[in-house]
Amino acid sequence: MPYTARFEPATLTRAQVDATPGALVLEFGTNWCGWCQRAQPHIKAAFEAAGERVRHVKVEDGRGRPLGRSFGVKLWPTLVFLRDGHELDRITRPDDATDVAPMARALRQIAADANS
Repeated sequence: MPYTARFEPATLTRAQVDATPGALVLEFGTNWCGWCQRAQPHIKAAFEAAGERVRHVKVEDGRGRPLGRSFGVKLWPTLVFLRDGHELDRITRPDDATDVAPMARALRQIAADANS
């Protein structure tokens, strides 16, 4: 699944995330967040560089939003890399091109591990 452009109100519960098979990236933030907006070109580049089919869900986060709290999200954007519902990696506030390589590696890892 390709890069997702907009944050949407959470449609997944923590139980659903934990039960999700395969590779999944949850990106927590908001559409109006300056940090989130600045990070988008780098996040998109990482998804393009990885060239893998990884589900990318942008979760609109904030007060009263339990999914982000269940993952301990405190700063935006936070990307949580999961395989079969288990967190394998996390990147918070990617803010320059040097963050693309670690994101691409994490994407490849969760995709490869899911296929093994």
